[in-house]
Amino acid sequence: MKRRIDGRAPDEVRNVRIIPGYIEVAEGSALIELGRTRVLCTATVEERVPPFLKGRETGWVTAEYGMLPRSTPNRIARDITGKAAGRAYEIQRLIGRSLRAAVNLEDLGARTITIDCDVLQADGGTRTAAITGGFVALAQALKTMFNRGEINIIPIKFAVAAISVGIVGGVRLVDLCYEEDSQADVDFNVVMSEKGDFIEIQGTAERKPFSKQILDSLLELAWKGIEKMLEAQQEALARLGL
Repeated sequence: MKRRIDGRAPDEVRNVRIIPGYIEVAEGSALIELGRTRVLCTATVEERVPPFLKGRETGWVTAEYGMLPRSTPNRIARDITGKAAGRAYEIQRLIGRSLRAAVNLEDLGARTITIDCDVLQADGGTRTAAITGGFVALAQALKTMFNRGEINIIPIKFAVAAISVGIVGGVRLVDLCYEEDSQADVDFNVVMSEKGDFIEIQGTAERKPFSKQILDSLLELAWKGIEKMLEAQQEALARLGL
């Protein structure tokens, strides 16, 4: 079996570690390490909802995403506008949609949970790491609310995790590092529930079209990778008593 840039097999994910409760002052938090990629996820609970939900007695889960200036080899200019643009805006919408799918929003009451995902170091897979780690931060925040007596149940429907898959040099790979991602002929980000259901699929043919057979094989490969992410999540959640 051909080895990859970092020595992994094609169907092997990078070492993953999730440290729950990493930021003590937040209602929920987690640091996720996926190979050399590191993302800090924090969850904040606020007694407000977006204008379109006012008066409906239901809650909301949203996300923000950003990369620190030296999360990459070359410094990224710090965003001082406070408004995400382009790539960051698209990614934070993906994170928000993915995590909302995991929660019964009606059981939150008129509250918003914001998941902040800050990339400390980037080596590919930052958005999938943010979703996987963000779920742990979200779950801890819900437990915090339950312990405070703010909600009667912890309204989690299922765990959510994500992984990247792609084709590099004709080989189908899971959990692409940056160098692999930059050379990919086909590139996918896949979000799934612990039940094996798809929540979102983002994919493109970077160089040439691909067949349905290739698509099916990549989605099967993604599920095997997501199972590893779910295992890491469960270990982290167990440390929180969830």
